Amino acid sequence: MSTRPALAPSTPAASHGGAGALRLGRRARLVVGLVSALGLVAFTWPFVVTPESGLAHSTDGPWLFVALVPLLLLVLVAEAADGGLDAKAVAMLGVLAAVGAGLRVLGAGMAPLEPLFFLLVVAGRAFGPAFGFVFGCLTLVAGALVTGGVGPWLPFQMLGAAWVALGAGLLPRVRPAAERWLLAGYGAAAALAYGLLLDLWFWPFLATSAAGGDLAYVAGAPLGENLARFALFHLATGLGWDIPRAVLTAALCLLAGPAVLTALRRAARRAAFGAPVQLGGA
Repeated sequence: MSTRPALAPSTPAASHGGAGALRLGRRARLVVGLVSALGLVAFTWPFVVTPESGLAHSTDGPWLFVALVPLLLLVLVAEAADGGLDAKAVAMLGVLAAVGAGLRVLGAGMAPLEPLFFLLVVAGRAFGPAFGFVFGCLTLVAGALVTGGVGPWLPFQMLGAAWVALGAGLLPRVRPAAERWLLAGYGAAAALAYGLLLDLWFWPFLATSAAGGDLAYVAGAPLGENLARFALFHLATGLGWDIPRAVLTAALCLLAGPAVLTALRRAARRAAFGAPVQLGGA
């Protein structure tokens, strides 16, 4: 008699759609929605804050949103409660987060050429939106610990990376021949959007410390005025870093995307995420 796990022959992760290792269960959807809503508030508060608010006159604002970190980790708890997170999925998360942390070191967390975004896109695509959201969060935490990049910016980086991978998992099904082009276009757009969001989080605290000018944030100014000021700030500072990141992400999706996706989907198929392990004999 022999004993071995009875694995399912295939899993949704092997398809070319967005379904993957972790399904987006009811609790997980609620937590992801809550975290995303709070994240949008955290990013966009400069456009609605009043001049009398303490946020408009101090650097304490980012620390208020560090409270988002425990909420991000609640996604893991929600997935476990929904039964979508098993030991094999946790192991895969750990392995990919370690790889992502290594890629984060290559980009030094600041350089315009960051291969990490390619991994965020293909992992989210291969394993689905829930896996992608958790993976984006964990990878940025691991990368910050390795590079010494822990600070008030980390929750915003975690949200941005989580949204990038989540969006990749939500992309529609396409033919295999067209998938690399879909991922390349999405990867470029997501890399640009990530840069814009990260510029937005620190713009009020950086620009107001200068002598003023058209780039400076003005608390309580009309929405259109501050939007115009931020657009000028982004064009003058961050866009030059975001474009190389977008180009590299798109190029990697075109050149290496199909091979990496095949490897990730094969790993998911062999692991049979979500399938109960049963001992049987012959």
